[in-house]
This record gives sequence, C-alpha cells and structure tokens, in this order.
Amino acid sequence: MAMIDGEALLKRLPPVRGRLSPNAPLADLTWFRVGGPAEVLFTPADEQDLADFLRQLPADVPVMPIGVGSNLLVRDGGVPGVVIRLGRGFSDIVVEEGYRLRVGTAVPDVRVARAALEHGIGSLTFFRGIPGTIGGALRMNGGAYGRETKDVLVEARAVDRGGRIVTLTVADMQMSYRHCGAPEDLVFTQALLQGEPGDPAQIAADMDAITEARERTQPVKSRTGGSTFKNPPGQKAWQLMDKAGMRGFAIGGARVSELHCNFLINEGSATAADIEALGEEGRRRVLETSGVTLEWEIKRIGVAAPAVQEIG
Repeated sequence: MAMIDGEALLKRLPPVRGRLSPNAPLADLTWFRVGGPAEVLFTPADEQDLADFLRQLPADVPVMPIGVGSNLLVRDGGVPGVVIRLGRGFSDIVVEEGYRLRVGTAVPDVRVARAALEHGIGSLTFFRGIPGTIGGALRMNGGAYGRETKDVLVEARAVDRGGRIVTLTVADMQMSYRHCGAPEDLVFTQALLQGEPGDPAQIAADMDAITEARERTQPVKSRTGGSTFKNPPGQKAWQLMDKAGMRGFAIGGARVSELHCNFLINEGSATAADIEALGEEGRRRVLETSGVTLEWEIKRIGVAAPAVQEIG
C-alpha cells in the first residue's frame, strides 16, 4: 500500500491564493464517510487560482477533482497527489436571457432546481433528484427521472492540466448514459444550462414528487454513495442484484440496502474495502446468475484495498 506523505509533496507545489492542506482527511467529505487522506487537498480561491496552480504543477503529480463526495468511494490507503475540491469561488448561479442558468460546478444539483423554480424556469427540475454537484453531473452526465445533463447543457467551462481555460460544446463533451467523453484531466468550473418557460406551481409540484419518490424508494438518510452500478441496456441493476440474492447481504460493516438493491450502505463501521468488496461480490453473483457484468457507477479513487479482486 502506497504511503501518503503530504508534507513532502507540499514543498513541491506552487503558491496559491486558496488553501493547500497536506494529509487531509477525506472520509468526512464523502457520503460514505470512509477512506484515507488526500496527500494534499487543494481548495482554489477561484478559476484563475486553479489555472495558475495547474500551469505550474510538476507534471508527475497526479490530480483528482472531487465534488461533495455523493457518488464517490475513497479507498482506505488514501489518494496520492493533489485532490482538488472546489468551494465558494465556484458556487455562483447567474440567470441569463433565454431561460438560461450559468452555474458554478461547486453548486449542488438541488440548488439548481430551486433556482430554476424561483425564476420560473422549467426543464431543470430533474436536478432535484441527483445527489451531488454540477461538476459531478458534467463528469458523469448525471440524470434522473427520464432526463440527463446533456439534455439541457449548452456549454461547459473547464481548466486543463496545463492551466488553460477552455470552453466545450455539448458535442465536445461526448455524453452518453452516465458517461462523459471529455478528457479526464479537465477540471470543470462552470456550466451553462438551457431551460424553458415554466409554471412555478407545476415546477414546485414536480420537485415535491421527486423528493417523495426518492425518500420512498431510496435509503437517502443512510451513509450511501447513491446508485452503485449503471443500468445495463434494457435492464435494471437493482433487479439483477435482487435476483442474485444480494438484498440485505453484508460484508463487514457494509450492507446492500433492503430498500433498494443498487445502494450500498455503511452501517457505521464499514471500511472502503468492505464497501468495494460488497460491490464486487454483487458483480460476481450477477454475472453468475444473469450473465451480465455490471459496471460501477460510483467512482472509486485512491489506493486499492489489496483483498479486492475485480471481474470483467
């Protein structure tokens, strides 16, 4: 298992206006509440601070952006290199002409839905059902209740590994189901979203319906990482997990939700290794029972637990 030595790395990093924190705990920044530290955690002051940092960063230092950790599993050995977490400098929402919202990527998806409601903008209500931030929605083409980010995206703004600020069209993003084909080294900073005229009363009713549906069908008050696996074409991951006998199955302190079989839960004492092993056991059983290899939707980062063996 690799050793995390943030103090040594810190000496190699360029100066910033934001904050650089060596050996920074990440568990409390994720919904699972597990995982090791970031070698260095960088919270940039704004987009220019981020660009300047990346432009001067030694090429051999890995970079990993994270959001609010809603669909993220940080492995127990921690994350080597620099973990970037965008904060206040990326949290603006600006209403533009033509029922558009320009949104910083640190903005929670639910806040986008509320801003759209406040200004009578329709077609963005589905963001109420996506746990996480707009940055995460861009990186994985987040969606819920029949709509996806790509359906409302006009353009995205990002900083590349060389510190260049770039603008990407929807075509540039190469989005498909729970996938974004934009270069992995991009750190998204902003999104321009296209809405349409909407009736506030109807938008509010739709948001309430989404909230009620999530609370009824998903373990939203548990330590979970959201949907664990992508739905295979024409099938539902939760049904395949249920058929494979995974409902309620546990490894260590991690358990498959009794309410929704595509959710893994930290019951309080789980390690990241427990959670990942539980997911892999589900994948093995689904492959055996249905012939389908489930694909992880949860992003897993950092030093892997040695005991976990993946399939496929």
